[in-house]
Amino acid sequence: MSLGASSAETLPEALVRAYQSSPQLNADRARQRGTDENVPQALAGYRPQIIASLSAGLQAVRNTLPDNTVQGTTLRPWTIGLTVNQVLFNGFKTANSVRIAEFQVLSGREALRNTGQGVLLDAVTVYMNVLANQALVEAQRTNVTVLREIQETTRRRLDAGDVTPTDTAQAEARLSRGLADLNAAEVTLAISKATYAQVTGEAPGQLAPATPVDRFSPVTMQASIEIARHEHPAVLGAAYDVDTAQTTIRVAEGSLLPTVAVQANVSRSRESDTTLGTSGTDQASIVGQINVPIYDGGTAASQTRQAKEMASQSRLVLEQVRNQSRTAVVGAWVSNEGAKVALSAAESEVKAAEIALQGVRREAAGGQRTTIDVLNAQQELTNARSRQIAAQRDRVIASYTLLSAVGRLDVHTLGLNTPDYLPELHYHQVRDAWHGLRTPSGQ
Repeated sequence: MSLGASSAETLPEALVRAYQSSPQLNADRARQRGTDENVPQALAGYRPQIIASLSAGLQAVRNTLPDNTVQGTTLRPWTIGLTVNQVLFNGFKTANSVRIAEFQVLSGREALRNTGQGVLLDAVTVYMNVLANQALVEAQRTNVTVLREIQETTRRRLDAGDVTPTDTAQAEARLSRGLADLNAAEVTLAISKATYAQVTGEAPGQLAPATPVDRFSPVTMQASIEIARHEHPAVLGAAYDVDTAQTTIRVAEGSLLPTVAVQANVSRSRESDTTLGTSGTDQASIVGQINVPIYDGGTAASQTRQAKEMASQSRLVLEQVRNQSRTAVVGAWVSNEGAKVALSAAESEVKAAEIALQGVRREAAGGQRTTIDVLNAQQELTNARSRQIAAQRDRVIASYTLLSAVGRLDVHTLGLNTPDYLPELHYHQVRDAWHGLRTPSGQ
């Protein structure tokens, strides 16, 4: 049984809209752009810090001389200065901080890729739900039409004396049940359409049938598990988190090493009354400084131990994510295979139920079957069609779920007609930026 018209909107079109307009995905892209800024912030540790200063004011002076005379005046001193600080060595903190920032960027990219997978899978799910619910409404409408015909036939036969009032009551009861089922299907369709609009950004029209994407998935379960272990964004992100935690240990250990810095300073100050002292001072200096930590109360040692425990935690989380990924692949693979069997069985059930209904109606016309037999056969056919529609929906969703579990549900793999978002473009735009308050997008 077909789930839609061939000229209707297609699943790839819905996926493109979801990919382009998803608030969740766009918010995660903004988060990633914010994470990119950690790198130039860390690189700032290599660069000099320049501070300009200017001070000016009024100063009242009153001096008592040895002969008890008083001398007073109001001064208007001002000072202008420029200070340059440059850290030469800080226990490799800057270098390791840059590495941490870069690992955070890589981890964030994998999180973004995982979000993209979720958005696409959500779009597939809502698309198939609307498609299936539209078909269910049509199936229930067909059922109601047939039940009305059976009711009318039963009434005519009652008038002719061929059946009893019981048969008429049974037909009316089944019609009322069919109307209730149709109403329930219409309510479910309205809800699924609202969810579709939320995910894709537009309300659905008539949707075209969708096909599974088994061609993009590995051919064996074991191959799927291995690919997910090395390609799934959740696994790769957790691995980068381990690298971040390992590098954090070196940052903490850097607090135990000496710090070497140099400071250059130039300044000029002026006084407005030369009778009370010098009229001005010009200074210039360059000072080197070495700080060697001897004892900080145990802070650095505690931070190092803490970083080591966090690193252990991140390694355990990585192992957990790998196990979860394996479980997800196995579940998705089994579900996909089961969906194939369920769809084949449902199609066979519908064919058999159609043949059975035709036979029961012929036998009822010949007096060999009762009205309830016809009603039961009609209900069995309607139920079989409903199961076939659900199996068609589950079959497509299961194939996309398997692709997501492997880690390959993305624009490139599916060949969607939309540019792929490339987070590395923004990263290279801001990585070596020394100044500027505007984002690359102009904000």
